[in-house]
Amino acid sequence: MTNIKVSFFFIVTFFSCLLSAQPVEPYISSLPKGSDLSILVQTVEGSPKTLAKYKSDQFKQPASTQKVITALAAQLELGSDFRFVTGMYANGSVSNKQLNGDLIIKLSGDPTFSRDRLKNMISALRQKGVEKVSGNVILDTSIFASHDKAEGWSWNNLTACYNAPASAATIDDNCFYATITPGKVGSRASVSVSSNIPVMVSGDVRTISGSSKDADDKYCELDVNADKNHYYLSGCIASNADKIPLKFAIVEPIEYFLNVLKNELKQQKVTYGGRVFERKQKLTDSLTLLTSSQSAPLSELLTVMLKKSNNLYADTIFRTLGAHYYNTSGTWRNGGDAVKQILRKKASIDLENLVIADGSGLSRLNLVSANKLMEILQYISAHNNQLAIIEKLPIAGIDGTLQNRRSFSQAPFKEAVRAKTGYIQGSYNLAGFIQKSDGRYVAFVQLLSGYQADSKGEPKNGAIMRFESEFYKNFIN
Repeated sequence: MTNIKVSFFFIVTFFSCLLSAQPVEPYISSLPKGSDLSILVQTVEGSPKTLAKYKSDQFKQPASTQKVITALAAQLELGSDFRFVTGMYANGSVSNKQLNGDLIIKLSGDPTFSRDRLKNMISALRQKGVEKVSGNVILDTSIFASHDKAEGWSWNNLTACYNAPASAATIDDNCFYATITPGKVGSRASVSVSSNIPVMVSGDVRTISGSSKDADDKYCELDVNADKNHYYLSGCIASNADKIPLKFAIVEPIEYFLNVLKNELKQQKVTYGGRVFERKQKLTDSLTLLTSSQSAPLSELLTVMLKKSNNLYADTIFRTLGAHYYNTSGTWRNGGDAVKQILRKKASIDLENLVIADGSGLSRLNLVSANKLMEILQYISAHNNQLAIIEKLPIAGIDGTLQNRRSFSQAPFKEAVRAKTGYIQGSYNLAGFIQKSDGRYVAFVQLLSGYQADSKGEPKNGAIMRFESEFYKNFIN
């Protein structure tokens, strides 16, 4: 009899939960045909209560919601006070304004390292009495190994700045600006780049009429190809276009860093007797620190990474996790393994069945589910006093990638939604929190793939913006 009562209790509870959950299906009809949606919404206090659920166990590409996973792993493993440190070392003595030996520059994969910081380090070197290096200038890049671009990155985006390689040698975001200016119709457009940028940019871009209906002109698009750090622009530009600034990723970051280094040494009149080159293996010699430069603490880097969806920050942190956890050179593979081990051991979150190819979400090989992202959010909510991740997320209508998101830019969502966005062609993802009118939070995950607008006369993302504004109203009051 007791067993029957217990079974009846659980059945009633189960169906009560189902009845209280917000149905998702009525809202899906507003999305274009072919869209594939996963949704999970839960309370976060005590035992989580599911408020809405739809295909939450399906695997989908996370896009930049992957950065929430990276942020949690980094906080747990590296800590808020972790800093990337770049150091200049000597393997010999300094006397009579000369370093008798080699100058070794140990790089850390610092995504914030800049030319100005390099200038300051060289200036500090001179203040230490080093005006000449008798031996070589060696760039130690052993913190990372293997490729600087992850598997699954789209080949045709590799020259875009948001796809900058996550290299040990990173300087000025591993990006540079070029400018293209249209000429008269039928003539070549001019391409220019600053003289202090050690790249080659050339091109054969044709200027066409902005009103041309010629098929050759209609399908003539501006394009760029790169061979190492030589960029070649081709295609067409309209004569009525303004001067266009283009921001390109450095294709060969080691070569670029070495050239910048040579230029800065020359500018500050620090000479060397040997060569300037990269060394991928860790140096085991006894070294003396001459000067160093460090990044802002991890807590500040994660704020930029999450609010601005900075891919370079995410991927250098990701490879650093591999290096730190396994005490070896960081790679994409050990970065992914490290994230899984860190979250399993320190947060009891099992991600073994997920595919984690990078830290940014750029890779199309990444696969996550709304269920697993929800576990991440639940842990963050329960431990946010120590982690301080929720306040680093974009705030609807206020900052980051939610500042101008039309679905959340007005009341009642403005300032009430804190979430990481994620976009790859065909995907509109969200992972974060909604603050209810009583001050409490609910966590939500949205993974939408296969989105292709089928209506004309409105923005391509019009349907998904309407879906979000209508569906999430159910959880804010």
